[in-house]
Amino acid sequence: MDPAAAGASGAGLGAADSAVAGASEAGPDHADPAVARGSEPSPGDGDRGAAGMFTAGPAGSSRAVRANTAGPDQGGPASAAPEGPGGGPVSGAVGSRTGTVLTAVGPGGPEIIEARAVVLATGARERPRTARLVPGSRPAGVFSTGELQQAVHLFGQQVGTRAVVVGAEDVSYAAAATVRAAGAEVVALVTEHPRAQTGRARARSARLRDRVPLLTHTTVTELLGHGRLSGVRVHHRDGRTAVLACDTVVFTGDFVPDHELARRGALALDPGTRGPAVDGALHTSRPGVFAAGNVLHAVERAGTSADEGARVADAVLDFLAGAPWPDPGVPLAVDAPLRWIAPNRITPADPPARYLLRTDVPLTRPVLRVHQDGRLLHRERPGLGTSLPNRPLTLTARWTGRVDPKGGAVVVSVG
Repeated sequence: MDPAAAGASGAGLGAADSAVAGASEAGPDHADPAVARGSEPSPGDGDRGAAGMFTAGPAGSSRAVRANTAGPDQGGPASAAPEGPGGGPVSGAVGSRTGTVLTAVGPGGPEIIEARAVVLATGARERPRTARLVPGSRPAGVFSTGELQQAVHLFGQQVGTRAVVVGAEDVSYAAAATVRAAGAEVVALVTEHPRAQTGRARARSARLRDRVPLLTHTTVTELLGHGRLSGVRVHHRDGRTAVLACDTVVFTGDFVPDHELARRGALALDPGTRGPAVDGALHTSRPGVFAAGNVLHAVERAGTSADEGARVADAVLDFLAGAPWPDPGVPLAVDAPLRWIAPNRITPADPPARYLLRTDVPLTRPVLRVHQDGRLLHRERPGLGTSLPNRPLTLTARWTGRVDPKGGAVVVSVG
């Protein structure tokens, strides 16, 4: 939408040095350091914040960003139907004088925001039953973790009497605790993996103190019941099947980045993380657009996202002060059984604090090897224990300076 058209349509027009799209931990932690270092507004720039910034988050916060990063090279506007709180349609802008245009929706109606720099901090979401392709009927009693916690803690609703929790990650055990807090019985936790992907003490406590069975190497293959869920059919890897009687099922974990704004803004996405591809300073492929938090790596703990929010603040302020936008950098990828790595573009002059990885299978005392064009850059054993799927795995960034900026992709593998 052209700024003039926005005014004609009744949408407010604002301008900012930087805008944060999202309300994850990375967003506020970008804003605070930027305010402290003084991103000052210019006279006549309209409705700016104290530091020339706007923040936007899910519906119900001050603004819900519905649109994103279309700039002069993006062509005309595009739109799509909303997909839920925090996501929604994207509307482009042509000929923006300041860089990037956001269309936001808040209590005062639609608003057009022009920003010299934009930080995407839209976080991640759990994949629901439909995205996991679990067949069966469509009864009541099917939840994600977020839906369950809202129903119990926000609205005080009853969620049933017997629940099956799909998953065995940290978030799965949190969902099981919520089920018990609502007065319901946890029939079992079900995971396709050989063991729980949480701390041993937590798994042992659930099994022994709370008497919650853990079914490993097991998948949910069908939902049963009409009107209300009556059970779930499960399949063990040895071929056995069974029906677990329940009136509630909670699909947990299996997080994916909430990347709609990045995708519709034509940012390059990393095939491993499925989030925006970024370098160590969190630059995306589009000048003026940064990304931080769990939109880059689904998911890490809140502290990791907060640290990235502070790091991206420095990069944003350097960009606003005139620092050039870097080249795309050398691609960084992983070999199986590793799943992804972030950041995933390398600029040797600006390494991250560390690299974050995930594995698809348990790895006992793994050794990570970093190669470029057949040359070994680094070898590291990240720990003495077992690395589990859906659990943090880190790699030092000390080797980043050995990367040839003109060479081929860098690959991390398990030795």
